[in-house]
Amino acid sequence: MQHGISEPDEDNRHRAIQRAVDKAAIAELLQNWVIWRDAGEWDRFATVWHQDGRMSATWFRAGAAEFIEGCRKAFDAGMVGLHSLGAISIDVEGTRAVAQSRMEIVHRGRIDGVEVDVTCLGRFVDALEKRDGRWGLVLRQPVYELDRMVPVRPGATLDLDEALLASFPDGYRHLGYLQTKLGMEVYRNLPGTRGPEMAELRKRMKQWLDGAGADCLDAMLPR
Repeated sequence: MQHGISEPDEDNRHRAIQRAVDKAAIAELLQNWVIWRDAGEWDRFATVWHQDGRMSATWFRAGAAEFIEGCRKAFDAGMVGLHSLGAISIDVEGTRAVAQSRMEIVHRGRIDGVEVDVTCLGRFVDALEKRDGRWGLVLRQPVYELDRMVPVRPGATLDLDEALLASFPDGYRHLGYLQTKLGMEVYRNLPGTRGPEMAELRKRMKQWLDGAGADCLDAMLPR
C-alpha cells in the first residue's frame, strides 16, 4: 500500500491554491479601482488596467488611457462621482477571468439651479487576463439596474423634462438625465437587469472565459 497524496490529488490541490490566489488578487484589483479612481490617484489607477484595456459607461467608450484622462479632467473640474462595492463573484479559467461586483454610484450635480444626488445601483462586469504574472482589466462594462434622484436641500423641488427622462433605460434614467444636463453625451443601449443587451453581455463574457480573442468583447462597446 502506498501512502501520501497521489499525483492527481496533488495537482488538484495546487490548482485549488492557485485559483484562490488568483481570486484574491482580482478582488483586490476591483477594490483598488474604486478607491484610486475616486481619490484621484491616477498613476495607481492606471495599474489596474492592461494597456489595451477598455471602459464602457453611460458617458464613455474607449481605451483605459482616455478613460483615465477623462476622469482626471472631471475630478479637477470639481465633478463629484463616488463608487462603492458590495458582493464580488469571480470565475477563473487559467489566465482568463470574469468578475461581477455589486456596485453603487453616487453622482452630484445641478439641474436648473437645484443641487441633486443621483444614486445608481448595479454591477460591474469585468473581463480580466493574467499577463506576465499580473492580472489586469481588459474590459469593464457596468450593468445599470436601478436609480433615483433626490434634491440635496430638503424641500427643494424639481421640474424634470419627462420626455428626456423617458428617453433613457429604466436602470439609469435619472443618471442619464443628470449627465445630459451636465453636457455629457449619454449612450442609451447599455445593459440592465434583463433584456437583449444583458443576454449579449453574458454570451460575450462566456466566450472570453472559454478562450476567445479580445474581439469577442468589441460588441459590448456601445455604438
